Amino acid sequence: MTQITDAKILILSTNGFEQSELERPLNDLKAKGATVHVATPDGNDIKGWDKDDWGNTIAADKALSDVTIGDYDAIVLPGGQINPDLLRANKDAVALIKGFADAGKTVAAICHAPWLLIEAGILKGRAATSYASIATDVKNAGAHYEDSEVVVDQGIITSRSPEDLGAFIAKIVEEVEEGEHNRKAA
Repeated sequence: MTQITDAKILILSTNGFEQSELERPLNDLKAKGATVHVATPDGNDIKGWDKDDWGNTIAADKALSDVTIGDYDAIVLPGGQINPDLLRANKDAVALIKGFADAGKTVAAICHAPWLLIEAGILKGRAATSYASIATDVKNAGAHYEDSEVVVDQGIITSRSPEDLGAFIAKIVEEVEEGEHNRKAA
């Protein structure tokens, strides 16, 4: 078991992330004492999407190629439409997400980010939720879809939208503190 104050959490994102879905977990998890790093495909800073226009720039701590799964307790995947759509076409990003899942680490995806879990092949047979517009994608990937603010299945956390961030972040803390999850392959 890892206390959140001793936890290391990775946020993986690229340009076009939903502003609140990256900033709030980043800030709230740091405020709870976790070490939180932001990784981007190339290690460059990224720009968010806030409602109907570009938002704030977030500093990257490292490039995707510099991430070692064993250094982290969890990975957090913010949504928005642009960010997960770009990342699901990046084979290294998808392999990293699958690696976190295979290692029993906490994997948390909100809004459109369950697209990344689908691409990594880790939702089949699991309970999950997502932004309403991709619910059919989640179901077609073999997940048991639930329209709930947060759904957890063996350390894989999904949430619907920015309105669910409080429950999403609380569940990240809970699952990290439970420790690694021995899960069967999806």
